[in-house]
Amino acid sequence: MNVHYKNLQQSLFSSTVMASAKIVNVASVPQRSPFRYPGGKTWLIPEIRAWLRSLPRKPEIFIEPFAGGGIASLTAAFENLADHVFMIEKDDQVAAVWDVILKDADWLADKILSFNLTLENTLQVLSTPPHNLREKAFQVILRNRVQRGGIMAPGASLLKFGENGRGIASRWYPQTLAKRIKAIYEHRNRIMFKEADAFDFIPHFLNNPHAAFFIDPPYTAGGKRAGKRLYLYSEIDHDELFSMMAEAKGNFMMTYDDTEEVKELSFRHGFSIRRVPMKSTHHSKMYELLIGPTSISKQSADLFF
Repeated sequence: MNVHYKNLQQSLFSSTVMASAKIVNVASVPQRSPFRYPGGKTWLIPEIRAWLRSLPRKPEIFIEPFAGGGIASLTAAFENLADHVFMIEKDDQVAAVWDVILKDADWLADKILSFNLTLENTLQVLSTPPHNLREKAFQVILRNRVQRGGIMAPGASLLKFGENGRGIASRWYPQTLAKRIKAIYEHRNRIMFKEADAFDFIPHFLNNPHAAFFIDPPYTAGGKRAGKRLYLYSEIDHDELFSMMAEAKGNFMMTYDDTEEVKELSFRHGFSIRRVPMKSTHHSKMYELLIGPTSISKQSADLFF
């Protein structure tokens, strides 16, 4: 690493690490997604709110190209932080759930409420190829809730002990899931969803100055293995993603693992960068990076960077 880059990084982080030392209590954040999602961003919601509210005007469209559990999009839709929300997800399993929620929420909610969760019934559902999109969506929700850590990638195992020794039932809250699904459906007029590759759709919105992007890709930059272990589609071109966002006329927030490669990519493209604390699944304090454009308003800079 050259001296100029190292000095820049020291100046960027020296004032922000201390200012961002408080870890968000996720229990204080509304839980809206039906998914238990590896790498979910519930802890980041206060930052996302502050960023969107600090923009000169409410975004016409909020784009989440790697939607996953969709917590950022749901926050923008539920709290009227953008006129419209566009969720994009490549994983056909996750996509099936969003499609059914936005078109057939009552069926999915009723199916969850009526399902008798036993090990035998669970194994039968998970081992039977679904006949239609409805069945596929239910199978995905079930798998997400009964497998360890909510991991749906091949090789993930079922919960053995779970919370208070309840095993596969420890993350199965049918009433809560049904309520969340119906609440999302109530906001369907503000939410659009597309099963697609993020790289195919991001360019359609780059020239819109009133668009806001929330970019949370699989964490595979810098040789990180977590994304490869947790997600079905984990290999992406991070350099291309950064180059795309450098062309955005609107605003954006990217979140990444705290790695030297990501810092270097940010520096190369002239982006602002900030470290924020979070709790790992093992309850240890760790940092992630928030990355955004340099052409942000002073108010946004005060609040976000």
